[in-house]
Amino acid sequence: MSKEFYYTIAKPFRAEQKIKGSKFIASVANVSTRDEALQFLEQIRSEYFDATHNCFAYRLGAEGLDVRFGDDGEPNGSAGKPILFSIKKYDFSDIIVVVTRYFGGTKLGVGGLSRAYSSTTELALSQCEKKIIHITFPIRVLCSYEDVSNIKKLISELAVSATEDYKDSVEFIVNIHQSRIEEFERKVIASTNGRAGVFPL
Repeated sequence: MSKEFYYTIAKPFRAEQKIKGSKFIASVANVSTRDEALQFLEQIRSEYFDATHNCFAYRLGAEGLDVRFGDDGEPNGSAGKPILFSIKKYDFSDIIVVVTRYFGGTKLGVGGLSRAYSSTTELALSQCEKKIIHITFPIRVLCSYEDVSNIKKLISELAVSATEDYKDSVEFIVNIHQSRIEEFERKVIASTNGRAGVFPL
């Protein structure tokens, strides 16, 4: 069965911690495109222009396959990858995490850096409010006024959301999971004795 929803974060969030004198700040945002992700990265780089490093990872799309990360001068693989790994661990997509580091004088080593970047990311993600993104398909329903209550009942039972437009007849644009489309179409026809029309968009 195709995927019907995934999770992102409801709103931006920030968390910070100190590790052996270095300050790590995780800034998290909901983004839906690469341009939005890179724009947020530049925003953080501008805000923390005096930081030692601004490392990041983002993950986009329903399957979370569009990913990118960067170490911003930290040893290769010690920052961006751990951030991305933590994003995947929490199963978020349409998200970017930028972890800013102010060096505190003590070197952490590659292993220590990996743990610091992942733990700072997880400190933020563990406190983020989850938001569900439904993967739906639009269906157009045309019906008479006498059938509106029947259609609304089916929408409440089977659909995620819908809009209504009342003119000579009533038009609904119904957003529905793929697995429910066939059942919805069948019930619309049955409950209106074939008076309503159902059209994929």
